[in-house]
Amino acid sequence: MKVGIVMGSKSDYKVVERAEKTLEAFDIEYATRIISAHRTPSAAEAFSKQAEDEGFEALIAAAGKAAHLAGVLAANTPLPVIGLPIKSSTLDGLDSLLSTVQMPKGVPVATVAIDGAENAALLAVQILSVKYPGLREGMRSYKEAMAREIMQADQAFQEERND
Repeated sequence: MKVGIVMGSKSDYKVVERAEKTLEAFDIEYATRIISAHRTPSAAEAFSKQAEDEGFEALIAAAGKAAHLAGVLAANTPLPVIGLPIKSSTLDGLDSLLSTVQMPKGVPVATVAIDGAENAALLAVQILSVKYPGLREGMRSYKEAMAREIMQADQAFQEERND
């Protein structure tokens, strides 16, 4: 299992790092690269065309502003591409979100929330769980732990209010 993470700029890493940590929690191998859709378009094309041969099974593309990276990757690979819009401009990331989500027919990109690195990684986990059932069990455990955490927080909140 291997996920490729591509970010358009090194400044995106503070968000991307959270995706890496999430993948690590599921013991998923990853490789993170800096490749710009606009400044290094031939490198983006080459990476996406070779990704499958390099052993990647899903790609996460993190980019801000005119965030075309996910679309460029998706145009050149049959692998699932998850777009991670980065908040990096005066438009609070809305420009990144719209650039990532508004893909033409035939070039799908799954898109998560602005700066939603954990969800990008979790979506990759869920996609890979179709092939690797152990990941599905790990995802079940993850969701059960989230539920327990909320239930404990609610219980503590109720006790505080009743004191």
